[in-house]
Amino acid sequence: MAETVLIVEDDRDIVELLTLYLSGSGYEVLTASDGEEALERLARSSADIALVDIMMPRMNGYDFIKTLRQTSDIPVIIISARSHPADKIVGLDAGADGFISKPFEPLEVTAYIRAMLRRHAASERGEGDAGSEEGQQPHAGAARQDAGEQTMRVGDLAFDTERLVLSKNGAPIPLTAAELKIMAALMAAPGRVFSKGQLYACVNGEAYAGSEGSVMVHISNIRSKLEDDPLRPRYIKTIRGMGYRLDG
Repeated sequence: MAETVLIVEDDRDIVELLTLYLSGSGYEVLTASDGEEALERLARSSADIALVDIMMPRMNGYDFIKTLRQTSDIPVIIISARSHPADKIVGLDAGADGFISKPFEPLEVTAYIRAMLRRHAASERGEGDAGSEEGQQPHAGAARQDAGEQTMRVGDLAFDTERLVLSKNGAPIPLTAAELKIMAALMAAPGRVFSKGQLYACVNGEAYAGSEGSVMVHISNIRSKLEDDPLRPRYIKTIRGMGYRLDG
């Protein structure tokens, strides 16, 4: 029986393109234009894997994935034009298994789906493939990227955008999901001053009045893990009245 791919995307041109290639590769295809419609489709039909956009009407991709994860563990791949590392972290934290940036090559997406389904099937059989290169690459096309393309570097700090690991002089720094999102934003734009509201939005998707306190706590926790002397930070500098800046 053919495996079924659910495409959750409001751009009809992209839906038609993906449907053409996936059908030609032997997959059954279900489509939905937003998260709510996708949940309705899944209530009537089953899918083996889902391709999900982020920005959609009614229910966005993040909320769809969170809701889906309450009842299903099928592989989910985000396909989005929002390719900032913080967007990837939010998506993976919501429950996605991979992230493909638009524009994409349809054949590459098809190959990634095959690999993801193969890995998922092996996991369900209890075989696992953690030792394989494929099992270590949660991003379409990542195997063709060299380390410089996978890693953001600022001074002796390195942020691996594929494995979502921050390291200092080669040593991994253990960070929570919220702390990783903040560091992804800071690492992507060293020297830029981020307000507390902007950093809060990196963690939670939007800012609101009164968010400053939680950001200050996150920054303090990051400094305690990252800085040699948290009271005299070398990396994350406080810009009084404005926010925070990452220095190399």
